[in-house]
Amino acid sequence: MSALPARVAPFAHTLRVYWEDTDAGGVVFYANYLKFFERARTEWLRRWGFGQQQLRDDTGAIFVVTDTSLRCLRPARLDDLLRITVDLRRLGVASMVIRQQAWRDDSLLAEGEIRIGCVDAGTFRPRRIPTPVLAALEANPGATGPN
Repeated sequence: MSALPARVAPFAHTLRVYWEDTDAGGVVFYANYLKFFERARTEWLRRWGFGQQQLRDDTGAIFVVTDTSLRCLRPARLDDLLRITVDLRRLGVASMVIRQQAWRDDSLLAEGEIRIGCVDAGTFRPRRIPTPVLAALEANPGATGPN
């Protein structure tokens, strides 16, 4: 797996915190940051032109989380507007490592590193990332996707 140069402005997805995202204390339940990160990664792939259902239908490949770390720094609360970033850090032939952060304005709320593996949708055995996806990410490691 090769490390990629840090990008100046990682891909960002904006979302609102809803009541269902909060715990009894009125703050975002820690595990929901992982859901927010998942949504942002899905939109990042979609920005490249790779919808996950279409990718599965066309190639038989799906992406699964194989490892994750999460660090919570400040609470997000009901109705906050969050910016969730996606920053591809390492890309291999069958997996990738993505750094993600949750921001409210200029405040970093949570950050994590997510390792994503590519598997066959039928067998869940590891497989190569589909050529079009790999080629797009290798050709433009510092980009957030086509405009």
